[in-house]
Amino acid sequence: MSWRRFFRRARADTELRQELESYLDITAAEYEARGMAPDEARRAARRKLGNLTRIREEVHELNTAAFLEGLVRDLRHAARMLRLNPAFGAMTVLTLALGIGATTAIFSVVNGVVIRPLPYPDSENVVTVTHSAVFGNVRGGFPFSPQFLATYGAGNRSFERLGIWRTGQVAITGPGDPVERTALLVTQEILPALGVQPTLGRWFSPDDDMPGAPETVIVSDAYWRNRLGADPDVIGRVLRIDARPREIIGVMPPRFTVGRTSPAYPDLILPLQIDMAEPRPDYGFQALARLRDGVTLQQANADIARMLPIWMSTYVPADRRAPVDALQLLPDVHALKEDVVGDVGQALWVMLGSISILLLIACANVANLLLVRAESRGQELAVRTALGARSGDIVRALLSESLALGLLGGLLGVGLAYGILQVVVAFGPADLPRLGEIAIDPSVLAFATATSIVSGLCFGLAPVARHVGRAFGRHLPEAMAAGARWASASRDRHRSQNALVVAQVALAAVLLVGSGLMIRTFQNMLRVEPGFTSPETIQTVRVSLPATLSTEPDRVVQMQAEILDQLTAIPGVDSAAYIESLPMDGGLGGAIVATEGTTYQAGELPPTRGIKLVSPGLFATLGTPIVAGRDLDWTEVFSQRNVALVSEGFARQTWDSVEGALGKRIKVGTDGGWQDVIGVVADVYDDGADQEAPPLVYWPMRQHPFVAGNLLLTSISFAMRSDRTGTEAFLADIREAVARVTPDRPVAQVRTLADVYRASMARKSFFLTILGIAGTMALVLSIVGIYGVLAYAVLQHRREVGIRLALGARPSVVTGMYVSRGIRLSAVGIVIGVAGAVASTRWLSSLLFGVTPVDPVTFAVAIAVLVLAAGVASYVPARRAASVDPVETLAAQ
Repeated sequence: MSWRRFFRRARADTELRQELESYLDITAAEYEARGMAPDEARRAARRKLGNLTRIREEVHELNTAAFLEGLVRDLRHAARMLRLNPAFGAMTVLTLALGIGATTAIFSVVNGVVIRPLPYPDSENVVTVTHSAVFGNVRGGFPFSPQFLATYGAGNRSFERLGIWRTGQVAITGPGDPVERTALLVTQEILPALGVQPTLGRWFSPDDDMPGAPETVIVSDAYWRNRLGADPDVIGRVLRIDARPREIIGVMPPRFTVGRTSPAYPDLILPLQIDMAEPRPDYGFQALARLRDGVTLQQANADIARMLPIWMSTYVPADRRAPVDALQLLPDVHALKEDVVGDVGQALWVMLGSISILLLIACANVANLLLVRAESRGQELAVRTALGARSGDIVRALLSESLALGLLGGLLGVGLAYGILQVVVAFGPADLPRLGEIAIDPSVLAFATATSIVSGLCFGLAPVARHVGRAFGRHLPEAMAAGARWASASRDRHRSQNALVVAQVALAAVLLVGSGLMIRTFQNMLRVEPGFTSPETIQTVRVSLPATLSTEPDRVVQMQAEILDQLTAIPGVDSAAYIESLPMDGGLGGAIVATEGTTYQAGELPPTRGIKLVSPGLFATLGTPIVAGRDLDWTEVFSQRNVALVSEGFARQTWDSVEGALGKRIKVGTDGGWQDVIGVVADVYDDGADQEAPPLVYWPMRQHPFVAGNLLLTSISFAMRSDRTGTEAFLADIREAVARVTPDRPVAQVRTLADVYRASMARKSFFLTILGIAGTMALVLSIVGIYGVLAYAVLQHRREVGIRLALGARPSVVTGMYVSRGIRLSAVGIVIGVAGAVASTRWLSSLLFGVTPVDPVTFAVAIAVLVLAAGVASYVPARRAASVDPVETLAAQ
């Protein structure tokens, strides 16, 4: 077959017809020249050439793909049928669009977050390099230091590039008010390891990364466009960052980031310029590398294990090696994508599975509609069969109609998915990784197309299986004689529809149970006392002093205290304090904490506890009760007395009682002095309301040996309790108060503690919303399915019902007959659905809090809702059946 002729068949047929007629004329003319009459000559010419129509048909068949030709013809027929019944077409297309659109939208999220490679060249070779260690009896992550980089960078056999990075806050000053921006601080190997070239300028060079080198900066695409006017000649301009001029040497592509940062796309990239002569290591870094070609993760981990003893002998003093040995350090080289996606991948797959259930319910609903519609086409199928239609032609025709509906539903569903994604990207949780990369791309369109086709074929099989067998079986004469009603004459006429309703109810039960579990989880989270009160009245801001002051602890403490005094003096402020990181803000640091009098086995380290650096008055400001002992005072801060407070959970775990903690001593880290416990504070759910309250140690905010070199000491959050929270006048007063102490430092992260609290629950709220909407839609579709089946049954049995009523049957008996049928169908579906929910809800366990996957209350409520919905859906058509007029019904037959 010539594909060129296939797509030009009409024109080719016209040319062939003209050619045959011309040849016919020439042949007839020859016969006339031999003496034949014109009519006889033309007949002779036709006999010689044969049947011209048949010749054209044979040529047409040679240039035709029979299957495609039939498919196109059947699709045209399907389009005509939909035009004849627009209400049916609209209902089926909208139902499918609902299922396909929701599934496509969630797949877009899964694709953007989990499936799609990171936006780096050969991103599968970009890895995180870190370690794991044993703290107490728990193995957890162990951070990176420049000393590790010095060891692994020079001696590794696995990496093309290896560098370290971290994020920080910097102040940009110039015309107007100072502003704070998030910066990536990187060694010069990081950008080449990622392989992302600047759109303007260059990467950092080794010289840029040397201590004392001229200050340089690379800006993000967003900062370049929004703050620098997209100036093409920006290279060489100077920004004043943390009171130091820095030359712009590059502009990165849009949405560039390293790993997983908050916010997702930092504004500036600065060279770290690490001084390896610094005596105390700083473990506040992350490391990433690009693997050499052919190197596996196992080989890279073995390479790091080979170099760990070199690091130990070179950088760990002899008197510190025993505690380091007790950590049992192991290498942990893994794909960078694991860090970026984190634990959200499993939850998203659960969401996709849940929404796919909604699509199955939609398909079952459409299949029921097609069964009802196909019942009226029994005579049509029988006539087509009697006229010689083959079974394959009938099957193809029915499936073509279903396929057309599926594709139309998919087309509308993609539009719906696009709208859903706009909402997700705009209002999705800020901690959802790669949120800005979620989009409808070719892979999502391919998924939507495949889903549409598969859905069309799946729901199209129901009428095919039911009617083709009848049309080609012993019912053919009955069908031709009786028309559409032959299908309702058998005992099993509604069996297929009933099975689909049972399937819908079962699937809806699974979704309703899942939604109920998430609602119960959210309710449990809201009941948790987070450890602070009235968070909407607590205004918080973050102020970062210059990082260069981290080596001047007395000055840092003095400036922070002066800022606090200014904030406290603002009219309407009841109390104020500051803290290293706000509760539930994700900034909790940890360290091993030893307790005096506890004996640790050889090679065993004390357990890890959360550490918070705070000012006096913090607990009164937050509304966190001190359940025993007392708060810090400023004398202890300025005189650097070794005191500490611990959380209630810490006290109970360590000394079995709250009062037993007072007067005890603890030690943070493996060196330093003992700290006297002067108070016990109520538990704060710092990791989120859905996690257990961590055991915490509260230190006075000052320079401590354990955290020397930690830049967070110069960046703290101030909290003020006031009834003016959130007003513009109050925020202006705060900025003015800070400027009186440090005029070139911006006020950043302006929010209430209630905002922080809501943000900590944003991801759970997001998943709850998705499952809740899916459960509601599933319930609605199931109600529609039950109603549709019973309404059709009433229509088919109208004469029978009329006879019953004419013979004296009470309307209540007729109503009960149909209601009981709906309840029975629903009961079967509920039993199946509950069994499915018991088997499937275990996948939700990682999202649940305070409730088990087989929570009896949730299951009972879901069952009750389904039974009630089934009763309502059954009652309406049952009442219609009971209101039939026997005289009119019998007269109409």
